[in-house]
Amino acid sequence: MKTFYLDNIDIATLMKALDECKGSVILYTDEGDRFNLKSKLSQITGIMKLIEGGVLCHAKIACSDPDDEAMLFRLNLFGKIEEENN
Repeated sequence: MKTFYLDNIDIATLMKALDECKGSVILYTDEGDRFNLKSKLSQITGIMKLIEGGVLCHAKIACSDPDDEAMLFRLNLFGKIEEENN
């Protein structure tokens, strides 16, 4: 799995995006911890370690599904999840 860094992500938006992910999403901390963000308990534990002022400061993310990776990468760039036009 490729990894990329998330910086200054709104936590509520990230949690919504994680609920939409189809595959595994792993958060890596600088201390070497790994959290599977598909688990609500791991989301809370992992993100609590990285919150500073209500914004996710700096985290490395790896996704097993390319669509999840693309969505989270766009979230990182634009700060929002794109809505599908039906």
